[in-house]
Amino acid sequence: MRVAALLHTLNAELLGNASATLTLDRWCASRQLAPAGSKIVADRVRGEDKPADASIRALLQVGPQEPVAYRRVRLRCGERVLSEADNWYVPALLTPEMNRTLDTTDTSFGRVVAPLDFRRETMSAKLLWSPESRSSGSPVALPRVVLQHRAVLERADGRPFSALVETYTSEVLGPPAQR
Repeated sequence: MRVAALLHTLNAELLGNASATLTLDRWCASRQLAPAGSKIVADRVRGEDKPADASIRALLQVGPQEPVAYRRVRLRCGERVLSEADNWYVPALLTPEMNRTLDTTDTSFGRVVAPLDFRRETMSAKLLWSPESRSSGSPVALPRVVLQHRAVLERADGRPFSALVETYTSEVLGPPAQR
């Protein structure tokens, strides 16, 4: 049951904070998932672009002609991939420097847009694993992904600028010995 408690704790921490990146920084440090001082790194996944469909555009409150950028990353702490994130955002609502950084680096979205003092509205949070899904007495065998959040990020003026789907891997719970 320790695994379920860890998963619920992580879910609560993510729900209680605007930035998944900063939450994962703290989680990684407190669970010692990587060497001391490690920070979340965003490894860009290229070549898997997903155009913003009508539902994403509705969340972002933009019409069919408004440019919407897409970025897919794997958020890593040390060697552990903790989550995979799909992020659609409205470049016109970010500064030129933010757009340049997002286009040319692997810096996480949350770090880049932190100056916007954004807030996060979670649309859904789904646990993809539960202890009931295993037979009594059997060892805990986790699926590759254990949690998924869908959220919208809004600027201080309430304007949505990003829609995300964050899928958390079982690596976020640490090695089996720590579970």
